[in-house]
Amino acid sequence: MTERIDVEFTADGGVTLRGWLYLPDAEGPRPAITMAHGFGGNREMGLDPYARKFADAGFVVLVHDHRTFGASDGEPRNDVDPWRQIADWRRAISFLEARPEVDADRIGVWGTSFAGGHAIVLGATDVRIKCVVSQVPTISGFEQWQRKVPPERIAAFELAQAEDERALAAGGELRYQTSIGDDPADPALYPSPDALRFYRDLVPPGRENNTVTARSSRAARLYEPGVWITRVSPKPLMMIVGTGETVIPTDIQLAAFERALSPKKLVLVPGGHFDAYKVHFEETSGAALSWFQTHLDPVPASTGS
Repeated sequence: MTERIDVEFTADGGVTLRGWLYLPDAEGPRPAITMAHGFGGNREMGLDPYARKFADAGFVVLVHDHRTFGASDGEPRNDVDPWRQIADWRRAISFLEARPEVDADRIGVWGTSFAGGHAIVLGATDVRIKCVVSQVPTISGFEQWQRKVPPERIAAFELAQAEDERALAAGGELRYQTSIGDDPADPALYPSPDALRFYRDLVPPGRENNTVTARSSRAARLYEPGVWITRVSPKPLMMIVGTGETVIPTDIQLAAFERALSPKKLVLVPGGHFDAYKVHFEETSGAALSWFQTHLDPVPASTGS
């Protein structure tokens, strides 16, 4: 039976990151998968079923919370910095490869949404990663903003960011913004009913914290993980893409996949950005598992959970 244990490790600046380590019922050392969630997400938002499926098939799996989110430390809370998150993820890989249960030469990365972009960057820039699964990934913050934000709102956004910076320079406090919602009176970064349903379905009662720092949206707008996609090869890359995406438009993801070099595989699932997690869980988790099994070559675990 798969065992899940709480773990923690120290990242740059002495910040403690926390996560779950899944240990399969099998002789080690085992191939491993490192996982994390997307923009404003944490491990409790739908990642456990994926991790258990991978672990039941014989992989050691580490799922960690980004700094300032979930159970991990870090201030200010709910502050998204993609390059800091990637640096922390490298530390997660270091933690994982040092475990006696892990074969350090067989580590794969799985990332979704914003962290799907991180998975591409890590695959391209960290030699310890041997296989990549990028689910509904962020490709270009600039292109996504150009598509979903009218020009007049972009001007207002840039003005608000400048005012925010002036306030911080004068000793003021960080401004926060709703992350997911559909209330016009409280503009959210993800203003769609399906995003709100996803959040309400997956966040445990009493754990709601649906805000991010206002500067997080600027960091997301500047993030361009797609520029790294040609450098993932010769590591195998799988991209899982929704055919009806609006959060990260489908055509942006498909264009990135076309730029990627072999070996690569595209998995298309019906629906939008958030359908991959529950509606199409069997398809998305099964495809990812098969990819990891093919390229990390695990010996099957003796039993499931």
